Amino acid sequence: MLGTLCSLITALTCVTGVTVVTQKPSVVTVRRGETATMDCNLGTVTGYSARWYKQVPGGVPQYVLKFHHGSSSVEYGSGFSSPKFTSTHQSKTDYRLIINNVEETDSAVYYCNTWDNSVNEHMLGTLCSLITALTCVTGVTVVTQKPSVVTVRRGETATMDCNLGTITASAARWYKQVPGGVPQHVLRFRNGWSSVEYGSGFSSPKFTSTHQSKTDYRLIINNVEETDSAVYYCHTWDGSVNNVVFGQGTKLIVTGSTLPAPVLTIYPPSSNELKSNKATLVCLVSVSQMSMGFADVIWMASGIPVTSGVSTSTAVQQPDKSFQISSYLAIETSDWKQDKVYTCKVSVGSSASEKIIKKSDCGTEE
Repeated sequence: MLGTLCSLITALTCVTGVTVVTQKPSVVTVRRGETATMDCNLGTVTGYSARWYKQVPGGVPQYVLKFHHGSSSVEYGSGFSSPKFTSTHQSKTDYRLIINNVEETDSAVYYCNTWDNSVNEHMLGTLCSLITALTCVTGVTVVTQKPSVVTVRRGETATMDCNLGTITASAARWYKQVPGGVPQHVLRFRNGWSSVEYGSGFSSPKFTSTHQSKTDYRLIINNVEETDSAVYYCHTWDGSVNNVVFGQGTKLIVTGSTLPAPVLTIYPPSSNELKSNKATLVCLVSVSQMSMGFADVIWMASGIPVTSGVSTSTAVQQPDKSFQISSYLAIETSDWKQDKVYTCKVSVGSSASEKIIKKSDCGTEE
């Protein structure tokens, strides 16, 4: 079972290894009902499977399938099966993911992954996005992380915890992901081990891990810098279902000083929209460069939080280095005409701003 995700941000440090996993094309655009295909080359790796993961914006990576050129069949992750998903190989290093009868819910970024035994590390390809919402993956264990957000100043120490649920015999792995970037393997650690195993580009004493029990692990990042800002995912292997299970992610925000409050502009529905039953409110958010684009947006109607009908974009950096986020709330036209009060509230670390809007304050034409 996968939890919900809080996002995190910074610049991407490329992971290097002996092999380079490449994917093509970078974008696949198909219509509903068609077949989508994407290819993966494992570089110098010939003896290990190609694994595929699916990730929707703001979502947790989901294990789709794995296939080896010597296998007679494909092994699937929870929630994925044939004939919808399948895989073929053209050589010992070339694999293809095939998604049949695509739906809008198949739209996501699909990552190809393999194991490079020469460096004891999982290697991820560059992302391949499929343009065509998220089907939840369930599993026997539930991996949970806390807190959902960590905000620290440059030079301080950041810690985040992970509970592996029913898993006691597998290691806890940590991955770092910046918005739009490929997940990077930070480290893995298991109770009973004398030392931590690191991914390429990560080492002690900057990064380390401890355990409080056979299921409870902690990631520790010392002397943090702004470039450590990211979403950190904990994951483990559930052998009872042969599936990789991820936690919901912890967002780390590193700042050099107190973050400025977000600047909000809220827009009413257009006069054309108000002629129909549905209308849209738009909250335009500007956050500082120091925030690295991480912000949480909440909509409220008459003081009550609303989740249905909310759509929020990822952060886009502007020429002045600030970040802009757009959030939309779909409402009933009748509620707007009854002068219901709507609030857009945005928080970045400990700084927050909010703005309200209602029909009587706007003079919206009908």
